[in-house]
Amino acid sequence: MSAGPPASPITTVAGVIARMEAIGAGLAAGDGLACFNRMYLEVTQQVNAELDQGFYADPVFMTQLDVTFAGLYFSAADAAADPAAVPLAWRPLVQQRASTEIEPVQFALAGMNAHINHDLPLAVVATCAALGTSPEAGAHLADYQKVDQLLDAAEQSVRQSFENAAELAADRHLAAVSSLIANWTINSARDLAWNNSLLLWEVRGDPIARGLLADSLAATAALCSRLLLVAV
Repeated sequence: MSAGPPASPITTVAGVIARMEAIGAGLAAGDGLACFNRMYLEVTQQVNAELDQGFYADPVFMTQLDVTFAGLYFSAADAAADPAAVPLAWRPLVQQRASTEIEPVQFALAGMNAHINHDLPLAVVATCAALGTSPEAGAHLADYQKVDQLLDAAEQSVRQSFENAAELAADRHLAAVSSLIANWTINSARDLAWNNSLLLWEVRGDPIARGLLADSLAATAALCSRLLLVAV
């Protein structure tokens, strides 16, 4: 199972959206990677719609962050045909993406977990380095937090599409899955990711410390995804 061939370098959010659409077109609807891709595409379309509307104080920074951030997901998707080659944080989702015992909402949140808890701090640091700024400069944090509003709406939409009250009351399996995912939230993960980006920024000049911290983020994200992907 493949997420599609590697694409040429992407430099715009429109290019990010096109790449996500291509990934989605190449995957079966029930594929775990497709479940995450649909959610991520929806959020990215909303981010793009706000870029030229004065929503962000620094749209250049937000564009670069979005492109850099998405690139880490695309690297994982490009390697998905060989789970052993997939970055550690993404490996649980890729390894179990074909399981019919795992619900779509679990796949979507496991993908968000890997992308936010591991990829996002790396993307913030890489973006700041590329633009000659720092995480604490200007309106970066304020703009970063504005995305929380879009993500919160997307997360609620995914949960609501799954958590029908009547179905939960009648189906113990669905109720058990609902309980499993109840304690993981995107906004909390993004708060932690920002704090981790500050730590990574502080040790950016120390390859050993940076590597140890990045490895720790990957291992923690992988463990959390394994828990989110438990077949209930």
